[in-house]
Amino acid sequence: MRAAQREAWIRGSHAGSGADDSCCALRQTRRPELVKLWRISLQLFITCRISIDEFSGQMVLLVYEILQKLLHRFHWIVPGYIMGGENRSKEKSRLRKGVSILVATPGRLLDHLKNTSSFLHSNLQWAVFDEADRILELGYGKDIEDILNYLGTRQHELIGNENSALAPKVKKQNLLLSATLNEKVNHLAKISLENPVMIGLDDKILQNLNHNHAVSLESDTSDRLEVSTRMLHGTSDEEYKLPAQLAQRYIKVPCGSRLVILLSVLKNLFEKEPSQKVVVFFSTCDAVDFHYSLLSEFQWPPVSQSEAEVRQMFLRCKTLRLHGNMNHEDRKTTFQIFKTEKSALLLSTDVSARGLDFPKVRCIIQYDSPGEATEYVHRVGRTARLGEKGDSLLFLQPVEIDYLKDLEKHGVMLTEHPLLKLLGSFPLYNLKHQVKKFVSIDMHPWLLTLERALESYISSESRMKKLAQDAFCSWVRAYTAHRGELKRIFMVKKLHLGHVAKSFALKDQPSLVNKSIQKQLQKRKRDEKQRVNSRKKRVTAKS
Repeated sequence: MRAAQREAWIRGSHAGSGADDSCCALRQTRRPELVKLWRISLQLFITCRISIDEFSGQMVLLVYEILQKLLHRFHWIVPGYIMGGENRSKEKSRLRKGVSILVATPGRLLDHLKNTSSFLHSNLQWAVFDEADRILELGYGKDIEDILNYLGTRQHELIGNENSALAPKVKKQNLLLSATLNEKVNHLAKISLENPVMIGLDDKILQNLNHNHAVSLESDTSDRLEVSTRMLHGTSDEEYKLPAQLAQRYIKVPCGSRLVILLSVLKNLFEKEPSQKVVVFFSTCDAVDFHYSLLSEFQWPPVSQSEAEVRQMFLRCKTLRLHGNMNHEDRKTTFQIFKTEKSALLLSTDVSARGLDFPKVRCIIQYDSPGEATEYVHRVGRTARLGEKGDSLLFLQPVEIDYLKDLEKHGVMLTEHPLLKLLGSFPLYNLKHQVKKFVSIDMHPWLLTLERALESYISSESRMKKLAQDAFCSWVRAYTAHRGELKRIFMVKKLHLGHVAKSFALKDQPSLVNKSIQKQLQKRKRDEKQRVNSRKKRVTAKS
């Protein structure tokens, strides 16, 4: 197989925009000799998926929008898209008319391949799988295998049909785009790529890979791929390269002071530079809803100290939210607003961590831990894009500091954020000269004043109190869901749940979590007692 026809496995060292990566193949369209070929037979599929099923449409629309910009001078190249939630009949009509480049989600693409007879793909030349690792993590491995079967691009089928009359007349090439490598991605590469070329790796790894390829030239394709992927995957301590212009910091925060410090950091950011965009990541949808409502309504100062002092919103910026439980139209509207705004704050779950390209994002705040190091990389990948400067700030409790060692294993180094300097910048009614007299950070006069104001506001608003309680419960559940080695770092047993409640501006710890645990324990005791009794009855009956 000629080098130009070898399959490509593109791996980004930094989690950038899926749309930017997916369109890399289009940059070859300037070659005059390809224009006629594009007009006649080329169809390029980009199947993409991001972290939450309900939000995959935004990724599809983003790629489609970029395609339209790239192709506005090439009127004979027709882009199109299909995705869940759209009118299937309209999609069928577009496919019947003919599409040169199709952007799709796996589920809807497979649906049309099975049920739309007018969907002709015999001239397919490229199949690009964006965010391949995430597609597989979400359980779409079987769909991808079925798609490869329908498109006739599975490696073993091509090898089996190489000398057959049924072999496809048009050479097909597959591309996998992934920022990280794991066993599932390796499996997908094994069944979909033939004689693969690795793109976007360190020079040393590429040299080793090329040397390995030369040595094993006579072995079969699958053996070559296994050796290559073993070299690339290696151990779980793979290093990630992040942009040099990205300033990465962490902030060590007592559990009960997390909320007041988050609000202080945001207030400082937008007062220092009003025209900027900031993204704050949370672990649950309930936490996003609570903080969104709080920041949208909380006023400061809580009580006017003089008639001349007028109460204003604590944060004077446009605040938006984004998570998987929002309806499609609200998500679409939020996506477009934050994309076009010059100054805005976005509160989001990991739904925004992959693929979505928000221009001019200056700062990423990871209020809740991302868990795996790969997720950390994807989150900070929303800033410092295309050579621009960016900042990231990771919130950690004292019991979570070992998480820094886990990041260091992957070459991610963070420096501590100067919290005292930040807190000292807030004037507090003639108390500024006393700020150095507190014992610990959570006794800082500014934090105490803000904390009392928040607790008073939450307790006086029944709706906000309910949101805070729901957020507290979902946060505890999410905290217990960490997997593998991270469980020894993020342990609920190490936390004081009363302090956790305080981080949601609750004066008292909600009993909802304790009640549910007690109910589970009681149910287990009843079940165990019933099993013991049933065993005794069986033994008695036999005797």
